[in-house]
Amino acid sequence: MELTKNKSSASSFGIIMLDTTFPRIKGDIGNPATFGFPVRYRVVKGASPERMVIQADKSLIQPFIEAGRSLIREGAFAIATSCGFLALFHKELTQALDVPVFSSSLLQVHMAQSIIRKNQKVGIITARKESLTRGHLAAIGIEHYPLAIIGMEKAEEFSSVFIKGKPTLDSEKCGKEMKTAALNLKKQHPDIGAIVLECTNMPPYTKIIHTATKGLPIFDVVTMINYAHSTLIYV
Repeated sequence: MELTKNKSSASSFGIIMLDTTFPRIKGDIGNPATFGFPVRYRVVKGASPERMVIQADKSLIQPFIEAGRSLIREGAFAIATSCGFLALFHKELTQALDVPVFSSSLLQVHMAQSIIRKNQKVGIITARKESLTRGHLAAIGIEHYPLAIIGMEKAEEFSSVFIKGKPTLDSEKCGKEMKTAALNLKKQHPDIGAIVLECTNMPPYTKIIHTATKGLPIFDVVTMINYAHSTLIYV
C-alpha cells in the first residue's frame, strides 16, 4: 500500500500502517482524503491489530523503524502511525528516525491536561482498555496524569472490525457504539474535562462524541496530524 493524496508532491507526511483489511472511510487515518495535504503510507507486513494491541509484540519495533526510514527516503518530513498503541515504541522510533515522530494520538494527553482545571481528568477512549498498560503511558510520560479510561472491547461492531479484522464496516452501528462509550465515560467520570481518542479508526466519529458530551474538547489522531503539519509547513 503506497498511496499519496498528491503524487506530484516531492514531500509528504509519512504514515506507518498496521497490516489490516477493514475499510478506511473518510476520517480514518488510512484514507488520504482525510487530509488536506499530501500523505504517504507504508504498511508493515504482518503487523496485525492483534500483534500490536493485544500482544504488544516488541519484535515489530525494527520493522516499524525500517518503514519510517523508507518513508523518509521518499520525502516524508514527519512520521505518524496508524495505531495509538505505538506509544509503546515512541522512544525507539524518535531515536531511530531523523524527522519528528508522532507515534500516538495519546501524545495529546499532555495538551489536554494543560487546558482543563486541576480537579478535572482527561478521558481516554481506547480500542481495548486491558491492553493500554502503564508501560504504554510511561513511554510517553503520561502515567502520572489523572486519567479516566474506557475501552471498546465490548462494542460488537467496533471490536469485530478494528481488532478482529472483519472486512466490512457498519459505520452507523459503530458510531452508536462510540456515542455509548463516550456517554458511559462521562457518566462514570463526571469530572473529565477533555477526551483523547486513542484509536486511529475513531476520528470519523469525533463529531458524534463531541455532541454527545455537550462540547467537550476531543483530541484524535487527525487533530494531532493536522496540528503537526501546521507546525512544519508554512505557506
